[in-house]
Amino acid sequence: MTGEPRARGWRRPVDFFPNVITCISAVLIGTAGRSDPRYFLLSGDVARVLEMWKPWLDRLRFAEGYVELMEATAYAAFGWVDAARDALARIPEGKLRAAALEERLTIEALLDAFEGDRAKALAGALEVERMPLEAAGLFARRRLLARRSGLSALARAFSHQSEGRDERKLLRAGKLTPLFHWAMRYGAAVVAIDRGRMLEARELLVGAPAWPNESAFRVFDAELRALLPS
Repeated sequence: MTGEPRARGWRRPVDFFPNVITCISAVLIGTAGRSDPRYFLLSGDVARVLEMWKPWLDRLRFAEGYVELMEATAYAAFGWVDAARDALARIPEGKLRAAALEERLTIEALLDAFEGDRAKALAGALEVERMPLEAAGLFARRRLLARRSGLSALARAFSHQSEGRDERKLLRAGKLTPLFHWAMRYGAAVVAIDRGRMLEARELLVGAPAWPNESAFRVFDAELRALLPS
């Protein structure tokens, strides 16, 4: 016995990450009464996603830093850079366990890419890919590996240094981790444009939400569309 508080549904925060971020969205969306389990994630409505996460967040109140980490993840996934940075800044120093470190590094690499710090984003994504694989279970491992390779591909895409299979990696990551669907989709559109595949890039932008001013995706979407032939 360690004397640490326990939460219903998992044993300790160290058991909670990194598996939850790669699957929680599908689990919670599936309870929302929609036929399409990806509906809210694809809508880009970060407030609704956080609302749906609330039961899980309430169970994490005892673990300092974990609520802020999940909030930062949701904000980063929808391009809310400032809100994500603010949530990360509220995490008490030294409170996150090793299992949550990958989540934080992933968020920071995404934000670095969105903010234009390409070198830092590439370094962060490489650090994440080299981390030990802590996820338990076949599907959790598949999701985590897809997200890792997608993160690296996104960092390369935003640096205009994409490699041969990067577009496929981005689309796979967006499919297996639907919370990051639009981040990966915009990365794939950058790759397609860089390779002169304009029709493909246009298709990748179909269905994009009307992003609010708080989201960097509003700027990305406009800039990418401006590069496409009318």
